[in-house]
Amino acid sequence: MNGNYRHTQRAPLCQLVYGIAVMFHVLGWGLRNEPLIQWVLPAVGLLMLVLAASFHHLTVEDEGERLSISFGPIPLFRRSIKYENIVSAEVGRTTILDGWGIHMSLRGGWVWNIWGRDCVVLRLRKGILRVGTDDADQLSKFVDRRISEQTPFHEEDRT
Repeated sequence: MNGNYRHTQRAPLCQLVYGIAVMFHVLGWGLRNEPLIQWVLPAVGLLMLVLAASFHHLTVEDEGERLSISFGPIPLFRRSIKYENIVSAEVGRTTILDGWGIHMSLRGGWVWNIWGRDCVVLRLRKGILRVGTDDADQLSKFVDRRISEQTPFHEEDRT
């Protein structure tokens, strides 16, 4: 089920990675008489192409009972969180050290970011997730609305 929030942020950084991939292929062709290099450089170039296509954009989307976060267009990296597991959402900023990609933050929790420093800080029942976005205000409001619609979770309900 597709809800009423969907936003895709594109990143210019992937263009650099595409360029590096092409460079590896050109070097592999140029050094085709070197036994090991003729295979290694094109293989690394292919890996770089796949990574660039995997981190070309970041889409955050409502999927009914859960919020989906996925890099793409090759969907190697994706995550979804049930709204009932989100305690709060607020607009935040990542640090320069948080950078881009998927990794643990020095401040605790995970960072999923593709470009820029604006993010939405999702405080989960178990941990923190910072989702980078150029639509932080709208995403934060949307998630706040969705978690307010959830029935309260009580420890005794877990039986």
